[in-house]
Amino acid sequence: MIGMSKWVVALTALCIASAAYAQSMELPQRQGERPRTTNGVPHVQVDFEGKAELSAELARRVSEFPGVTLGATRVSLPGAVGFQLSSDMPLAQPNSIVGGLEFAHLHPDGSLHASLDPELAVAAVQAGWAVAHPWAEQNDGWEGFVMIYSPLNEQELDVVTQLVEQSYTYITGKHPTE
Repeated sequence: MIGMSKWVVALTALCIASAAYAQSMELPQRQGERPRTTNGVPHVQVDFEGKAELSAELARRVSEFPGVTLGATRVSLPGAVGFQLSSDMPLAQPNSIVGGLEFAHLHPDGSLHASLDPELAVAAVQAGWAVAHPWAEQNDGWEGFVMIYSPLNEQELDVVTQLVEQSYTYITGKHPTE
């Protein structure tokens, strides 16, 4: 019984840490027009080509998160890169992962799907950084499932990277720099 109570305390701490990190991010208003997206699946940006160097830099940054490997996506289009968590990574929000241990994936155009804390997802949509995924309301835990638009420059890349960090934090309960 003592072992179980330690597990409950640890899980509670993970959830509190996740919520604290997710709510601490202040999003600037994204400038410019929102990219058009499809309304169904596949859920993609329409008539948009991202900047390959920004996508490569985002993937490099995410590859440095503890317990993350990059590989072929398990849930998206061919050519998308899945951000996979290692099998020994503790999960604070396992129901928010759409497939396997893939907490997010990067599309060839530089946009990406990620699961965010639902409050942060709403803030990201309101600030122009994201749009809700068509499946966001289909399953418990997917309320924060969004498409984050392709970054257009280094400043936008920094915000998108922070959103992916928040996704990692929400799913694992740990910030990637811990």
